[in-house]
Amino acid sequence: LAPPSPSLPPSPGSGGGGGGGASEEAAAGGMDSGGRNSSGAPNSTLSESQGSAILISFIYSVVCLVGLCGNSMVIYVILRYAKMKTATNIYILNLAIADELLMLSVPFLVTSTLLHHWPFGSLLCRLVLSVDAINMFTSIYCLTVLSVDRYIAVVHPIKAARYRRPTVAKMVNLGVWVLSILIILPIIIFSNTAANSDGTVACNMLMPEPTQRWLVVFVVYTFLMGFLLPVVAICLCYI
Repeated sequence: LAPPSPSLPPSPGSGGGGGGGASEEAAAGGMDSGGRNSSGAPNSTLSESQGSAILISFIYSVVCLVGLCGNSMVIYVILRYAKMKTATNIYILNLAIADELLMLSVPFLVTSTLLHHWPFGSLLCRLVLSVDAINMFTSIYCLTVLSVDRYIAVVHPIKAARYRRPTVAKMVNLGVWVLSILIILPIIIFSNTAANSDGTVACNMLMPEPTQRWLVVFVVYTFLMGFLLPVVAICLCYI
């Protein structure tokens, strides 16, 4: 989740989860007699760069379509049939909703990758990066909650009836969303657009000075909250 340099234009992030940046060579410029463009970059390099952008965009488009269809089916089935509204399925519903939100942001990332810059403005930049981050944290915490749910069902079957109820599951899901939003506040605050040296616009996290120190703190913070603590909790549930 570590944010790239503000001088880089964005490309699709990860899972957690994200909405980070990746720079590409400018495609503009004439050709000289040596088979290079006016910026001095080999024409073959530009072709490879464009080919990679198209391939990445195609893969993400397929993932987006499959993800939208799959998660929509999960959401529909759980909401449509009363027998599906168990505590475990409600946690899965929460996970599907988070993934659905992420899939809705993928078209913006695909467009940004193809254009090699961010054309959607500051507001959508902050929104897309925030959705990407909240998907990551909500997903990992949903998996953690599912692990705790399984632990209670197996190790404490008598107490399970008290805690493994749909009403309790809904309250836990609400708590997961509130916690995730609080954790990603730095991303909401610092996400913005910035101009690159070549005149294109990038969408990234713009850390205050001293930038390097803030980046280190942010990486450690996201590692602890988005990986180490949830993984420890999950492992304890299965030991």
